[in-house]
Amino acid sequence: MAKPVPRYHAIADDLRLQIEKGQLAPGQKLPSEEELTTTYDVSRNTVRLALGRLTDEGLLVSAQGRGSFVRERYEPAVWNWTTMESRSVHEANHTAGDQWASQIAANGHEPRQEIRVSIRRPPEEVALQLQLDPATALTVVRERIRYVDHEPYALADSYFPEELVRNTPLMLPEDVSAPGGVLASAGLIQVRYSDEITVRMPTRDESERLVLPAATPVAVHRRTGYDKDGKPLRVMITTLPGDRHVIRYDVSTD
Repeated sequence: MAKPVPRYHAIADDLRLQIEKGQLAPGQKLPSEEELTTTYDVSRNTVRLALGRLTDEGLLVSAQGRGSFVRERYEPAVWNWTTMESRSVHEANHTAGDQWASQIAANGHEPRQEIRVSIRRPPEEVALQLQLDPATALTVVRERIRYVDHEPYALADSYFPEELVRNTPLMLPEDVSAPGGVLASAGLIQVRYSDEITVRMPTRDESERLVLPAATPVAVHRRTGYDKDGKPLRVMITTLPGDRHVIRYDVSTD
């Protein structure tokens, strides 16, 4: 004999259907808990369980003292990582603009980056990827929060061996670019990338910097660039909230 469906499941199902049909629009505030208890003729605790279920599913966000709201929907940024940062694209773009910003602008949106530069010891896994001694090596770190139309869309942190980029524009806490790429302009040419993508829940720091609602997973894209001799020149770690990004690759079958 099937167990009866808990009442809060049925309430969550009804509210979910209203969201899917657009009867409750993105950003719209839901009726108060008191109003929902009257509508569904249940206790406040039952209503809270239903709202919690939808929050865990990523359909609602709650604001302390303000109630629950239908989660906003972001227009996804589509990235073709097959060509992103390719040398041929850099060389073809004689304006030397940042490829990320150029792609955002080409799609009719406003890009902006907040940039912080520091010199410090990298995390151990980054040091090992750069073939550096984790105990002694120093890296130049460029930390960026990338905005699209004033909304934080991604984090992009790049690590460079300090001795390689000392006295280059990469030390400046601002947007920097050059024909063929800033590294190439300093004689450091990346001829190969190695990519790794993981998916996980964000850290508290990532959630705060990206202003992430609850139940938002992130994809973490780590790209290591190598020169012709196989020496690693840079590790870039990009953190992409799952509700606003599509990652695309074109793969040859040869």
